[in-house]
Amino acid sequence: MFLGCNSSVSQNEKLSDIESLQLKTSFVDLKNKKVDLTSYEGKKIIINHWATWCGPCIKEMPGIKRAQQILKNHNYIFLLVSDEKVSKISAFKNDKKYEFNFLKSVRSNETLGIYSLPTSYIFNENGIKIETIVGTIVWDSEIIINKLKTL
Repeated sequence: MFLGCNSSVSQNEKLSDIESLQLKTSFVDLKNKKVDLTSYEGKKIIINHWATWCGPCIKEMPGIKRAQQILKNHNYIFLLVSDEKVSKISAFKNDKKYEFNFLKSVRSNETLGIYSLPTSYIFNENGIKIETIVGTIVWDSEIIINKLKTL
């Protein structure tokens, strides 16, 4: 069972070789094409793990959309990742009309160590995980935007 309530944050975790490999090989786009995150080298990446059935995940999407717009000139890439079927993610995207970079994880959340949704990871330009956020946050709040601008 997944729960998504309070947020907890840990900082400055360097990726192990296994985590790094998973990030490079574990995603496909909505056309089932493999996505290699090394193509975002030099960018700050926010990976938000979510699900179509997750109320808290859906609730934070408008804030993610606004934060993505606010931070477009600050070198951020937002990736919304679900381990559900591509067809389910695509139907959600079409129904909700969100223009996010939706990806499918080819590995289950459990095998990635994700037991609560939403869970977000923030990586700096060097691919180092600098934040882990478990639970919902207000992505477009002044506090979060200012924090992301300084990371």
